[in-house]
Amino acid sequence: MQMIKIIVEKHADGYVAYPLGLKGVVGEGDTYEAALADVKSAIRFHIDTFGLDVFDTEQHLHLTGNQLAQLPESLGNLTHLKKLYADENQLSTLPESLGNLVQLEELHCDGNQLTTLPASIYQLANLKTLRLYNNQLATLPASICHLTGLEDLSVGRNRLVSLPESFWQLRNLRSLNLSENQFAALSEDLGNLTHLQTLDLGHNQLTALPESLSRLSNLTFFLYLSNNCLTALPESLFKNLGKLMYLNITDNQLTVLPENIGNLTALQELRLYNNQLATLPETLGKLTNLRELHMMNNQLVSLPTSLGNLTNLRELHVMNNQLTVLPESLGNLASLTHLDLRNNRLMTLPESLSNLVSLTHLDLRANKLVSLPAQMRDLPKLEKLDLRWNKGTAPLTGEKKGRA
Repeated sequence: MQMIKIIVEKHADGYVAYPLGLKGVVGEGDTYEAALADVKSAIRFHIDTFGLDVFDTEQHLHLTGNQLAQLPESLGNLTHLKKLYADENQLSTLPESLGNLVQLEELHCDGNQLTTLPASIYQLANLKTLRLYNNQLATLPASICHLTGLEDLSVGRNRLVSLPESFWQLRNLRSLNLSENQFAALSEDLGNLTHLQTLDLGHNQLTALPESLSRLSNLTFFLYLSNNCLTALPESLFKNLGKLMYLNITDNQLTVLPENIGNLTALQELRLYNNQLATLPETLGKLTNLRELHMMNNQLVSLPTSLGNLTNLRELHVMNNQLTVLPESLGNLASLTHLDLRNNRLMTLPESLSNLVSLTHLDLRANKLVSLPAQMRDLPKLEKLDLRWNKGTAPLTGEKKGRA
């Protein structure tokens, strides 16, 4: 027979009871006995409905979404616990006894109201994952540096303006989320986190990036720098980031990109929209693994000829710029399916666009086109061609399907 351990808590407005190892089950009552009876009834119903397979091991405790205002000090008695899920509750603190959970590997407390962390957190020597996204933390304890096994740390959407110097000793971090805080600057010690594979610094108030970011040569999955106040990037930034696959620098105030952006040879998606870029470096043509390039809402007056080297590109978005001509080399983009050129100043299109044999969507709205290359009639996969709001002096001619 499956044995179930039940925790009963006393709150200001009554009692709450929940079983270990059983997700989404909770009981309530005005008395200890009533809460216990309620949770037992809920357990029976859950098992009758879903069967015994619903049980997790006693090493995992699931308390997500139970409107809990606190966790009991008795939580520290569960010394074999390896994973604790307490997301989406109303927790403002965590018990000091949390430090007794020396085998804990994952602690999930996203979506609460935490303002501080217990000093005892440094005792969690086996902790690998710490999720504290969407709380009210204004500081992190200096003792966090003792979590030397930590690999995944998320403290996004809090109220952090700085980090303790000891923070940068967390050198085993693979994933770090510092987004949606109030950072205006970050320490050069960021470069010590050389095992990082993902880094999210988006939605802060950064005016500059530490030069040491270029040392994070293991960045692989993504680097988010969006929604800051960046006017320039360090010239060395992309020097050693050859493994990076996704880069987002949108919603800043950038006017130029470093020439060594061409070192990002593994990059598959590049987002640059909502900046003030007037030109792009020719080295962009070295990003031959690129699948998507998003450059909307800048001040581009031309595109580099080297874009024609991006033969794996599927999507090219350049709406709301100041383009008057396009390079003939765009015709080399045989894999391109979506081309968005809305709201530019184009009066003609290169004949080579008729070579875009994979193109399905072409948006040319709000330009100054008078005609299209006749060969574009033969684009075999074109499904949507939008020509609205062009302002040529003669009717558009040569279009295959008109607007869809």
